Amino acid sequence: MRRSGSAGIKYNVVAGKFPVNVVSQGLEMRRIAALAAGGLLTFAANALAVTVKGQNVTFPSGPDTISGYLAVPESPGKHPGIVVLHEDYGLTEWVKSQARRLAENGYAAIAVDLYRGKVAYDPEYAYNLMMGVPPERALRDMEAALHFLAARQDVNKEKIGSIGWSAGGKWSLLLAENDLFLAACVMNYAPLPDDPAQLQSIHAPVLAIFGSDDRDVPAGDVDAFESAMQNAHKSIEIKVYRGVSHAFENPENKLGYQEGPAEDAWQRTMTFLDRHLK
Repeated sequence: MRRSGSAGIKYNVVAGKFPVNVVSQGLEMRRIAALAAGGLLTFAANALAVTVKGQNVTFPSGPDTISGYLAVPESPGKHPGIVVLHEDYGLTEWVKSQARRLAENGYAAIAVDLYRGKVAYDPEYAYNLMMGVPPERALRDMEAALHFLAARQDVNKEKIGSIGWSAGGKWSLLLAENDLFLAACVMNYAPLPDDPAQLQSIHAPVLAIFGSDDRDVPAGDVDAFESAMQNAHKSIEIKVYRGVSHAFENPENKLGYQEGPAEDAWQRTMTFLDRHLK
């Protein structure tokens, strides 16, 4: 094993120490080295940082004009795309921040407003908004968002996926069930389909994330979904975080947010998306 020390400096065996001036020099050298390393790390972090452009956009969906929030990297080249699907409360600032976070990781992300401008601030109104969205209209709007991304010059139209939370997770899976060209699907603590036959048409690999204490998505439903996907020979990854409940990834959920599992879920999501879309 190598021993650390400065060549040419003698150690005082009797006193058990280096001369004071040598110690001071050593400390100063280590301080300078630490500052230099910190500067290099800061430089590297700045070099790796991706500048993101975010803006509100509109695009056609059948006979309607709908809106969304677009976040794209400003780096050159074509980027994989993500259709971002909001949770029960609508296109909130948190959902927009998730789109920007995806863009920071190299994705062109469009967060679709499936509530057509409405945002909820209490659970009852959120539930009513969610139940008021016809599935066929939600699917049409999601497809419109996907086509909006695919038409952009800075998007690789062969590499577009979807991600959603709660109701948005349900819609993310709905898109996977109906779009043969979707390349990846992420669903977070989403209600699960009752009919296994719905899963037969899925072509995209699916990542499904849940909390073990989620009363909205019981463990039995998760097990049944996993079995149905496996029996249908579909690509499925499931992660259940122990001791967390519904909406644990959203810091706006003051009672349920869990920082550690939320960050792990994000890293797991990035690993999954990078594997299938990059």
